[in-house]
Amino acid sequence: MAKKGKWRSRMLGERPLSPETLMMGYGYDPFLSECSLKPPVFRTSTFVFRSAQDGKEFFELAYGLRQKRPNEEPGLIYSRINNPDLEMLEDRLAIWDAAEASLVFASGMAAISTTLWATVRPGDVLLHSDPVYGGTDFLLKRVLPQFGVTSVGFSAEGGAAALTEAAARAAAAGPVAAIYVEIPANPTNGLVDMAELRRIADGLGRTGRRPTVIADNTMLGPLFQTPLAHGADLVVTSLTKYVGGHSDLIAGSCSGGRELLEPIRGMRTILGTMCGPETGWLLMRSLETLKLRMTAAADNARRVAEFLRGHRQVTSVLYLGFLPADHPDRPVFERQCTGAGSTFAFEVRGGEAEAFAVLDRLKVIKLAVSLGGTESLASHPAAMTHSDVAPEEKQRLGISPALIRLSVGIENAEDLIADLDQALSILG
Repeated sequence: MAKKGKWRSRMLGERPLSPETLMMGYGYDPFLSECSLKPPVFRTSTFVFRSAQDGKEFFELAYGLRQKRPNEEPGLIYSRINNPDLEMLEDRLAIWDAAEASLVFASGMAAISTTLWATVRPGDVLLHSDPVYGGTDFLLKRVLPQFGVTSVGFSAEGGAAALTEAAARAAAAGPVAAIYVEIPANPTNGLVDMAELRRIADGLGRTGRRPTVIADNTMLGPLFQTPLAHGADLVVTSLTKYVGGHSDLIAGSCSGGRELLEPIRGMRTILGTMCGPETGWLLMRSLETLKLRMTAAADNARRVAEFLRGHRQVTSVLYLGFLPADHPDRPVFERQCTGAGSTFAFEVRGGEAEAFAVLDRLKVIKLAVSLGGTESLASHPAAMTHSDVAPEEKQRLGISPALIRLSVGIENAEDLIADLDQALSILG
């Protein structure tokens, strides 16, 4: 099996092919794999070299001991370094992310942590948006400081003023190596203006190296947002969510320019944080239905959000499609996003007890963390995904005890609305 010839073309004559079309075979030639319509799972730890010279040259290229020759493909060595399934998957993910290249990892947190380990060093400062996913929050505020990396946060809801003020504080604390944002924020759906963020990064770069702008695109996924087109250098995604889409695997990715990805690739090889070939194969399967699933879920989410907005026991619905025309995030949403996605949060009247009562009464919607699957899930961010965030921080960032996060799936929308209606009825 090799990734060569017409099977890598993104064109049909003069016509560029769409991502959903390319997901059906890009990077794969059936005639190099016994004419199998779908690529096999290359469940092997190591690969046989045709000659000792080949082995030498493959290692030289893999470990950066020489430059790649024109049209040279990296040779297969060992599945911690490269594997056909993962290489095909990475080619296809790069298409969705509008990137030169992609790397896949064993989890979303593996992608995030490996990317940051390759980017920051002791004494560096990392500027980041708040709130972020609880695991990321723990990494930024609990783990990286143990290695001499200072984190400075700014509210995603604070607009340009909050970003500018935090950037000044970060620059005063040391060299800013990276700016990390989660767009939209988990779980509040706050947006960060990527154009403004890039302007800040370029300004910081005038006095030293420009910070690498890293965007976590998990909440909207590659169908509804392309951060690389709006100023990000790298985009990280939990493939567990919409890309995997069936709640049956864990994986992550990082996409961007080839040169910028090289140190991350090297760090992945040494840390061993890449995903396995069977997971890669499952992800390729899921990419074939990505647009269908995400479009259906987004349509359901709009209908569910409209129901919740009119319910007497719901005090607010943090759905991107409801941003008022005069809200500062509205022009950002219209510029950066092509849809509102299918994950959002809402607040019930009361607090934790009332939110728990609603969650415990759900029948169709499952009480579980995660998002982006075919099934609908509900969770309580303050007590679950963001439980480690300090209480005062949760209050400041809008993660209230009354907040419930919904990931809307592809079930019948009226069934989901009926389930929420009966669950909310417990509040009177």
